[in-house]
Formats: sequence, structure tokens, C-alpha cells
Amino acid sequence: MTTTGEVLWEPTAEQARASGVGRYMAWLADRHGLRFEDYAALHHWSVTELEAFWASVWEYCDVEASRPYEEVLSTHAMPAARWFTGSELNFAEHMLRRGQAGKPSVIFVREGEDPVEIDGPALTAQVAALAAGLRERGVGPGDIVAGYLPNVPETLIAFLACASIGAIWSTSAPDFGTQSVIDRFTQLSPKVLIAADGYAFGGRRHDRREVVAALKQALPSLQHLILARVAYPSEPLPAGCEDWTDALLDGAAPEYEQVGFDHPLWVLFSSGTTGVPKGIVHSHGGALMEHLKSGALCLDVGPEDRYFFYTSTGWVVWNLHVCALLAGVTVVLYDGSPNWPDPLGSLRVVETTGATIFGSGAAYLSGVRGTGRRPNEELDLSRLGHIISTGSPLPDVDWRWVYEAINPNLRLDSASGGTDIASAFVGGSPLLPVRTGLIPCRWLGCAVQAWDPEGKPLVGEVGELVVTEPMPSMPTFFWNDEDGTRYHDAYFGHYEGIWRHGDWIRINQDGTCVISGRSDSTLNRLGVRMGSADIYGIVEPIEGVADCVVLGVEQGEGGYWMPLFVVPSDGGEVSEELRARIVAAITDGLSRRHVPDEILTAPAVPRTLTGKKLEVPLKRLMQGEPLEKVANLGAVNDPDAVRWFATFAAERRRASV
Repeated sequence: MTTTGEVLWEPTAEQARASGVGRYMAWLADRHGLRFEDYAALHHWSVTELEAFWASVWEYCDVEASRPYEEVLSTHAMPAARWFTGSELNFAEHMLRRGQAGKPSVIFVREGEDPVEIDGPALTAQVAALAAGLRERGVGPGDIVAGYLPNVPETLIAFLACASIGAIWSTSAPDFGTQSVIDRFTQLSPKVLIAADGYAFGGRRHDRREVVAALKQALPSLQHLILARVAYPSEPLPAGCEDWTDALLDGAAPEYEQVGFDHPLWVLFSSGTTGVPKGIVHSHGGALMEHLKSGALCLDVGPEDRYFFYTSTGWVVWNLHVCALLAGVTVVLYDGSPNWPDPLGSLRVVETTGATIFGSGAAYLSGVRGTGRRPNEELDLSRLGHIISTGSPLPDVDWRWVYEAINPNLRLDSASGGTDIASAFVGGSPLLPVRTGLIPCRWLGCAVQAWDPEGKPLVGEVGELVVTEPMPSMPTFFWNDEDGTRYHDAYFGHYEGIWRHGDWIRINQDGTCVISGRSDSTLNRLGVRMGSADIYGIVEPIEGVADCVVLGVEQGEGGYWMPLFVVPSDGGEVSEELRARIVAAITDGLSRRHVPDEILTAPAVPRTLTGKKLEVPLKRLMQGEPLEKVANLGAVNDPDAVRWFATFAAERRRASV
């Protein structure tokens, strides 16, 4: 299939050679006599010679192990594969080793406040101080420490302190509903909870001290509750809490517990919007190898970069973002709204901190474009050289807008992966051009294919995103899944021994990719599968459309209903004129088959707290399932919007009787 996307950016030969992956290819040629003509050849080698590729990453990125590995990979069978067996190391030790005096490792910004910088030695000292305080409180290797914290330095310090001990870290953002947090942490039985008294968002402080008290009551395993007073520092310490500063043993020397490659590092959770969230466990070694690779060879970040990704601590992107410390990057942490004090909020943080890399959910970029603002006319974004968009596909109009209204010389990448691997499967490369609407490549070490229902690989056609070879950052196990059944069924139950991720993907002949949405929310009309993202890419840029969601609802006796719910920009009803423009745009841009059965008005489109539309829960509401079984309202951004859809579904059923 021929690539049709418009070229928006292309590296020069010198830029390609000077990039991280360019230097890696030169190193492979010099050190190992391996020469590759282009990225495609390098990627092919990285997934057909797994042991050689990952051994080269270990060597090139200078992994420091107190005990060397015996073999790179025990078996190619999944999920039985074990990596770098016999090795011992520590993730936090690698995260902190590139910190430099006088150069910020962290720049922290809170709404309405000046940035605060923490250099390498200061960050290491604070991590060592908290680690010593936790050890004094009985925390050791394998113990669980939970964090109820916003995106502040204390969160990063607490995570690294736990990792240095060999304790297991898990965090939940304070914008989660109380029950959602309890659903996560009660599975873990944490020994220590480190919580914040509140967070900043939308120009004000949000008090979470009552939630912290509720968590203490709900977690009988707690032996210590440490409170970081980040929102109300002058308020008295609540009863039953220890102050953050009292948990720091200043002057403590850094100590890094050496643990096995597979030793648990953190427990991440699935969204939890449709049931009790799954606890996904990744290892010290797996996370280390994946993020050494992705930082140096895929994202192309280094010590000269300042990297800001707007995220909460409840989204796996937080983990991806802070792991850039492995490459010596300055990470920019932000506690606040992306739209404060106006829609350019996140881009103002880019300007204030001099960020060279900006990561964002696609919805933010679409939202700014929709306001008609041109950031490059209001802000100095001259240092910004790289934007990463994720969370959902970016419409074509937004790709062009970035180059017109932000910076014509930057590299814009769309990436897709997940909590499951704590990284991306597909994304950009500094060796490849940026084309409208296309993800440039499959990342190194990711044996991604598109498969049909019978397991046949597809090229140029939409299929299930599968991974045919193991990766170090695949989960080691699910929490409370003693026999591994839930883990197996989640990824390997559809194609035995093959990872099925649950996304639709098209991989073109030239290696570019398109993600078409979740395969569990597929639109399927008359046996033809369609991705919801294709419809969003057409409808969302239409003037007068603020947001939309399309559902494919199987009904009794073989019936099928495909409504499109639209949120009009003016807050009113969908007019006949707007409805006609939507139908015409879908017909011209896709086909008549893609035109929905009805175009209806909705007040808002509910999303997970990481920005994904609740397509499956809304579909289940339309099929008659009760709200309490469909969605956990504490894990969505707009519970009232979900209630509106529940009411709509109930009224529709009554009207049809």
C-alpha cells in the first residue's frame, strides 16, 4: 500500500546521523560489524534476533548489574519468557546515576507559582533521605508502598525511594474517586501510604484530607501514613498522619538494594471503568531495558533536553515520562490543569520551562486548535523541537495545525502502547519523516503485526494488533492471580501464545501504521469492521463540533444500531445544517457505510481519567445493562455525562416498548 500522508517534517542526513538511533547504528557497525541500510532493516533485525538486539541495548546503554546475566532470553514462548536470567541490579540506581550538580533533573511547576528546580545531587539526597526513613519504619524488599499523590516532586522521590529499597510502588491520582482508589489499594494491602493533602487544578486547591482519612480506615494493613502537605502547608497535621519532612533522614547515604531482574518494581492498574481494575506488575529489569531503549533509540532524548508531558500520576504516561531520567533528561512536572489560565495552559508551561519535548493527549491539541488560537503568535516556543501525541488518534487537521500554529520545524509523533507494557508499541523515529495521520513505525524490539481472525498477517488492511515475540516489559504477573489464568486470558487467550493487545491496527507496506481504535468497541456493519477513530478523524474537525462518540450496538434478533452522539460547540442542539455537513463529510471522507444511523445531541462525552472515550460502557448502557454494572463513576472524568447516557438509554427503551 502506498503511503498517502503529506510529508510535514523530514530529518536531514546530519540530523539522522546525530540522533540517538543514528549513533547506535554507527556503534553497531563499529563494535559488532552490523550494518543496516535503513530503519526498516534495523527493526527487522531487532525482532528476528531478539537476543542479539537486547544484549546490544544492555551493552550500549551501559547497564550496571551487580551480578551479570546468564542468558538473555530463556524461551521465545509467551508468557513463559524470562529475560536476563541471573542478573541483579536496581532501577533507582540507574535513574539517578546521570544527575549532575547545577543541572536540574526536575523542574516543578504548580499553577500560579514560579518553577522550582532540583538538581541531580539534591534529588539523590532526598531519595536517600526518604528511603532511610522508610527502612526505619520497617519497609524492606517486596513490601508495598502506595501513593495517593499528584504530579509533584514528592511522588517521584517516593517512587525512587521505594525502588532503591526493593519495595513495590503503586500510585493513584487524587482526582480519582475515593472508591476507585480503595478498589486499587485494598488489593495490595500496603504497609505504608504516602498521601497528599490536596492538589491544584483550575486555579484553586482541591482538599483531599477527608479522602486520606477514608483510605486509612479502608486499609487495615497500613502501619504508617505519611502526609505530604503540598496544597495546605500551613494547616495542622491531621490526626494519625506523619509529616513528610519527619520521614526524611537527612544526610543518609544512598543505598540501592540489588534485586533480581524480575523483582517487582511497580503495580499499575487498568482503567477500572468497567470493573475492579487489574493490578499489572512490571519488573526492575523489564522497565529498565524498555525505557533505556525507548529513550535513547526511539524518543531520542538526552541530557540537553527538557521534557514535559502533561499527565496525572494515575496514567501510565507518568511512569514513561519520569523514566526519561535514565537518559539524563530534565523532566518537567506540573500540578494543575492543561487549560489554566486559558486553553494554552500546557503550552505556557512549555514556554516557562524551556521544554524541548512536549507530550500531550491528542484531545488537548485538538481543543487548542478548536479555539482558533495560534500559540506561536502568543508564546515563545522556539526551543520546542518534538511533540508526542497519544491517548487517541490525532485527526489530520490537527497534524497540519501543529506545523502552522506551533512550530514548522519540529518533529510531531503519534505513539500508541499501553499500561500493559508501560511503553509504546508504535511511534516515531528521528530517522523517519512525519506524515499526516500516520504513525511512522513499529518501535525497535516490538514484533507488532496486524492479524485477521484466523491468525493470518495482514498488510495494508485493518487487523488485530498482535505481538509475536516477547518483550522485557511485558508484565511479570497480575496481582492476586496465583495461577496466571487472568494474565493468560487477558493477552493470550485469543491467539494461543501470541499477545493480542485489543487495538485495531493497519500496517502499510512501507511500515507506517494507523491505530483505528479498540477492537472491543469495533463498529461492524453488515460484516464490515470499522474503527471509531476513522469517524472521529472526520467529524471532530468539523466547525460546530466540540466532541463526539460513535457506538456500535448489537441488538436482539440480529439488529444493529450505530448512533453518533455530538456535542455542539455552541452548547445547543445539533442543527439540521450541522447534521447534513457531518453526513457529507463522512460520506466523502470514508463511505456511505460509515454514516451513522442517527446523529444525536449529547451534553458531553465521558472519558476515562486518562482521556479515552467510554465507548464500551456507553454501548452496554444502550444494550440495557444497569449503570452500576457498566461503569465505575469514580474512574471517569464526568460522572454526570455517564448518567445522562444512562437516562437516554432508559428512555429509549421505554419508548420502544
